[in-house]
Amino acid sequence: MTALDQTGPAAAPTPEPGRASASGGAGERPRRWWLLPTVLTALALIALLVFGMLAPSGVQTAYRIAAPGDLNPGGIIPGDVPVPTKVAAIVLAVLALAVAAYLWVRAARGAMPRGRARVAVIVGFGVLWVLSFLTWAFKGATVDLGALLQTMMLLAVPLAFGALSGVLSERAGVINIAIEGQLLFGAFGAVLVGSLTGSAWAGLVAAPIMALVIGALLALFAIGYQVQQIIVGVVLNVFAIGLTSFFFGTVMKQNPGMFNQPLRLPTIRIPLLADIPIIGRVLFEQTVLVYLMWIIVAVLTVALFRTRWGLRVRAVGEHPRAADTVGIDVSRTRWSNVLLGSAVAGLGGATLTIGTGVAFGEEMSAGKGYIALAAMILGRYHPVGALLAALLFAFADALQLNLSSLPSGTGAGIPSQFLLMLPYIVTLFAVAGVVGRVRVPAADGVPYVKQ
Repeated sequence: MTALDQTGPAAAPTPEPGRASASGGAGERPRRWWLLPTVLTALALIALLVFGMLAPSGVQTAYRIAAPGDLNPGGIIPGDVPVPTKVAAIVLAVLALAVAAYLWVRAARGAMPRGRARVAVIVGFGVLWVLSFLTWAFKGATVDLGALLQTMMLLAVPLAFGALSGVLSERAGVINIAIEGQLLFGAFGAVLVGSLTGSAWAGLVAAPIMALVIGALLALFAIGYQVQQIIVGVVLNVFAIGLTSFFFGTVMKQNPGMFNQPLRLPTIRIPLLADIPIIGRVLFEQTVLVYLMWIIVAVLTVALFRTRWGLRVRAVGEHPRAADTVGIDVSRTRWSNVLLGSAVAGLGGATLTIGTGVAFGEEMSAGKGYIALAAMILGRYHPVGALLAALLFAFADALQLNLSSLPSGTGAGIPSQFLLMLPYIVTLFAVAGVVGRVRVPAADGVPYVKQ
């Protein structure tokens, strides 16, 4: 057994004399301790002043909890729950302000919450702030929570698969800018093979295989020839757009009945569970791609952090020379992770076509690979974090779609472009350290030359 196979706890490094710990211990303040409380206080005040105080009086916002056909014995769960817009928005904003005040108190004592406690506080604040925003933004209208979350899930799946692809590659030390091209090739291969065979299931198998083309090229140039990885990724994205656009214009467009049919994977409904109000259809009435997403997130989380394989992958991404000295093949590990990641991204590409029942279109990935890359960073290179970040981005997109479809005279009239900016603003805050320091694998993007 090698040294890297021993998963016991390592000795904690001793801080330098006279220097405070960056993470902060009991009774001492970490650096930039004021940043998170300040940002949350500012956001809570915005909610209080804009969503609450400026909201018109005498207007109601309704929340649809149970839709017709949901599992609701005796009608114990109300269908639509109306709330006074101004009062509800103010109450929710005040509760969010209380969360920010709690952080200030903890910071004054030098005991800022860390780890899961910190995440729980931020998530709680986020839920209160979003509910306050929804109450104000849908004034005079109805918020169908089930439909909103279902749209969010549909939009999140390709982002989640792309982000998981990035986690696999970058945990092994290879920057994966080529997620966009992998999604595009997966979408293209799913429709092409599915149309030729007349089977959406054949397209599902073909999607990750087609995406492997981009993954193999990325591994060849980034690992084999040690070309600058960001440049290789951008070039591969342009290559994928050009090649798929060429075949779309010369082959698919000429004979769509043979090469570009709008096939769709069947929806798998789990009885009873799919009838649960709000979350039933979101979680238990989906295509196989959604269920695969949950499975892959769980498997990757266990594999990366609870197995010998995961330990070796992370060792290659952190210190490849040390990994090499204990017998780990750095190049082979990086190759396998890049190829595995590209196959996962191919499944995300399949979601864009056979997952939604649409034909292939030119540049239909529309920048989702870059959004997936941002989700990976916001998720701190962790499968669960990447999934949650993808859901956040998709929620903002679903929200602007719902707001843009409101009848005239209802809602706050927010330009959809501002909502589309929200995920990127959140990512900037995260990278800046507002919600915690994002640590990149030490050897990410660094070529390894065996001595």
